[in-house]
Amino acid sequence: MRVPVLLCVLLCVSAAPGPVSGAGADKSCTDLRQFYTGKGFTLVEVPQTEISGEHLRMCPQGPTCCTTTMEENLAGLSSRETEGLIREAGRSLQSAFNALHRSFDTYFTELHGRSERSLQEVLSPLGPLYSQNTRLYADLYTELRQYYRGSALNLDETLTEFWSQLLERTFKISAPTDVTLSDDYLECVAKQQETLRPFGDVPRDMKAKLIRAFVTARSFVQGLIISGEVVRKVSQVHLSPECTKALMKLVYCPHCRGTASLKPCSNYCSNVMKGCLANQADLDPEWQNLIDTMIQVASSFSTEPSLDVVLSSIPARIYEAVHFLQENLDKFTDKVYQTCGNPGELGTGSPSVHEQRKRSSSLTASEYKPSPTAGLRLEMQVSDLSSKLREMRQYWIQLPVALCSKLAAGGANQEKCWNGVTKARYLPEVMGDGLANQINNPEVELDITKPDMTIRQQIMQLKIMSNRLKNAMEGNDVDFQDASDDISGSGSGMCFGVQCHRNRAFDFSPDTTRARGAATFQTRLCGLLLLLPLASLLLQR
Repeated sequence: MRVPVLLCVLLCVSAAPGPVSGAGADKSCTDLRQFYTGKGFTLVEVPQTEISGEHLRMCPQGPTCCTTTMEENLAGLSSRETEGLIREAGRSLQSAFNALHRSFDTYFTELHGRSERSLQEVLSPLGPLYSQNTRLYADLYTELRQYYRGSALNLDETLTEFWSQLLERTFKISAPTDVTLSDDYLECVAKQQETLRPFGDVPRDMKAKLIRAFVTARSFVQGLIISGEVVRKVSQVHLSPECTKALMKLVYCPHCRGTASLKPCSNYCSNVMKGCLANQADLDPEWQNLIDTMIQVASSFSTEPSLDVVLSSIPARIYEAVHFLQENLDKFTDKVYQTCGNPGELGTGSPSVHEQRKRSSSLTASEYKPSPTAGLRLEMQVSDLSSKLREMRQYWIQLPVALCSKLAAGGANQEKCWNGVTKARYLPEVMGDGLANQINNPEVELDITKPDMTIRQQIMQLKIMSNRLKNAMEGNDVDFQDASDDISGSGSGMCFGVQCHRNRAFDFSPDTTRARGAATFQTRLCGLLLLLPLASLLLQR
């Protein structure tokens, strides 16, 4: 009996709790306390040593230095810091778009300015036909500049009006001083422009090339502005509560567990960020479509006739047109008499103009070439725009990767990283991009049937801008009413300080008018039908 009793005593002694040794002491929370105050929080209720972690709701339960309040505070901090990183990345991309806009705008306005300054040099051989019409030429350049800036001008009408006024004035200057041409007569002369083509093929050819150049240039800068605005709005979207919990577990739970030096596994971080940025990733298809379209537009600037040739040759084209009229003025005058009547013998015109017709030589735009430096600068401009736009193509699907590069462990540490529970390899597979691919995301709980509406609005904004650019490449004028007004009511800046374009330039067909009338009638009819039940209730009372 003594041996069993002795064994029992020894067992009890060995099992009895003895004094706490240094090795088994509760871990100190000194490091976390310093970290916590460094983040701007107070030490109220912060434990000195580890406590039981049954209260934790986001971090794995177990010995911890975090209270419920600390966990909530750090969760909010992780969300705010991640939102700050997203906004910072967005601001960087916005700055890149702004730089592209400034670069192209500077190039285009300088090109426009040089063309205008060359007017006197090219047109002065026309004598009175230049000196007495300087305001007309200056107004043309002003209106072209306003159109580029976003003004509600119809380029087709603007150019038609320019040639009509130039024809009236040329015809008037060519008439003898003793013949008075009434405004009605000059208006009749101007109307012969389409049928008699007094300026040859120049107005039609110049109109087509100018419209294409200015429509594409204006559309391109609008594309840059819209892209930057989309980035700004999407980068300010707040993260969901589910994402906040996932970020807390990713970033600050290691601190609560006393393993602050442990960085998240890269695949673990990828799943968290792909879940948090799932809606942003859905921008990718339309974003890449818009970027690709802008690259095509930029490339079109150097396609013959290139942008610099079209703008630089405006004075030469005007000279060529007026010279053609001078050479054929007698034939044109005879045909005008047949249509508008004879206001009196025009003879050979005033001496100065007649003398000018004798000594002026023909200058065609095909002979006019801008300097080699101008062509080289355009080539460099297009190359720079295209290369920088290509760098932006995959921004939205690369954003999670960029964020994780700042947070996660490197490739060599995938066995010794924080996997959300402990220090070990992260085993779940990495999810795809976009909301639909997050249905089985193990880190972020998402309802894939409820997309973020702000981001859906921006996806539509991108689609609209892509369509406008494609129309512009075909030489079709486009409506630059702010698409954000149509979609989100946000009123992002689409204009350049000039009146916004509010009506489609070429939308004058009778069918369109009837369609609008029918739509108005249907709207009113629907309003009346909605009011009938209300009226019925009022009558019952």
